[in-house]
Amino acid sequence: MKKAVVVVIVKVEVVLVIVLVAVVVVAAAVVVVVVVVVVVVVVVRVVVAFRVVVVVRVVVVVVVIVVVVGPVVVVVVIVVVVVVVVVVVEVVVEVILVVIDYK
Repeated sequence: MKKAVVVVIVKVEVVLVIVLVAVVVVAAAVVVVVVVVVVVVVVVRVVVAFRVVVVVRVVVVVVVIVVVVGPVVVVVVIVVVVVVVVVVVEVVVEVILVVIDYK
């Protein structure tokens, strides 16, 4: 009976962790989208204000997007990996507990 309770507790904790991570990711995504939009708009306006060659404008905008979006992609990948690892660990722990329970 105790082992079954442990499995339930592990499941609840993992679900809470996943929910927490999901909330953090969504909040971060919203902030990032706002920041990216603001930065791109500001850069485009500044670049347009100076009468620069079109090629230079495009290059500046692309560089800004890469610099701003690059780290975001890295963070999202890290978060996804963490969530996957947590889920895998949960499944492994559950399987081990069930095996112990059967013995």
